[in-house]
Amino acid sequence: MKYAVGFIMDPISSVKPHKDTSFAMMLEAQKRGATVYYMTLSDMFLDNGKPMASVQEVTVRDQAQDFYTLSAAKTLPLGDIDVLMMRKDPPFDSEFLYATQMLSLVENEGALVVNNPQALRDYNEKLFTSWFPDLIPPTLVARDPQRVREFHKQYQDIICKPLDGMGGTSIFRVKSDGNNLGVVIETLTQNGTQQMMAQAYLPEIKDGDKRVLIVDGEVMPYCLARLPTKGETRGNLAAGGTGRPQAISESDRALAEAIAPVLKAHGIIFVGLDIIGNRITEINITSPTCVREIESHFDISIMGKLFDAIESKLAAKRSIE
Repeated sequence: MKYAVGFIMDPISSVKPHKDTSFAMMLEAQKRGATVYYMTLSDMFLDNGKPMASVQEVTVRDQAQDFYTLSAAKTLPLGDIDVLMMRKDPPFDSEFLYATQMLSLVENEGALVVNNPQALRDYNEKLFTSWFPDLIPPTLVARDPQRVREFHKQYQDIICKPLDGMGGTSIFRVKSDGNNLGVVIETLTQNGTQQMMAQAYLPEIKDGDKRVLIVDGEVMPYCLARLPTKGETRGNLAAGGTGRPQAISESDRALAEAIAPVLKAHGIIFVGLDIIGNRITEINITSPTCVREIESHFDISIMGKLFDAIESKLAAKRSIE
């Protein structure tokens, strides 16, 4: 099948090939003979309501250095690109929001956008867990300091985090002594002007914060357990955690399969669940990662499954046109 794939992402020069999932996607698209385009948010624009971008064709090589080549830039209507992969990392700010609105226009012109831009707007990766209250740890989202203090009083040991962070940024553990709870609340709520999340601490974090991947409603059989370093409560790799690829447990599978149909119904094709013990803590739909670490240890092509799903959806679109 002949098609073009456009990647909207952070600067490709910052990519770490051995661990970057967007890079793995590019490799798979290239392997399948697709034309691969690269762009950043700043390359996108609207011309009298028509979504456009300055794009560069990219060739990628699976090696640590000299891993990509870019062509000269050219301007294209985004609707001329069959598949657009929205892979810009959080935070979800106003520029990200505007980009998803442009991508909804592109969808109206017939392109396939992964993940669905409406879903990216509607489902914050931390708040989305609240759609499944039976599957999450005790959780509070609030900006009133007193509510957070009462939550801490009830659960004694809590995790506090911002709603728009990634990679373990600004995540705090507050134990029963309550040390620094005040400054944590002030920092995360910006002195009571924005919402924060508090969750009961899960001691199972010692066994890893597990990233479980779902592709078009199918739960992948392997995950990456991210283990905190000594003295840390965060397993995030960006926060110094160690990744351990492993088979998912029956509990992991049950949690993921409970959520998968909802994801598929909303056009959310590629998802990363964060699971600690038997509780879901985040539902990552913006730019899920950990594919390369899992694929390097197990005989599975997660990217192959993703592009099988993409090509199936493209074929279905073309049969209707």
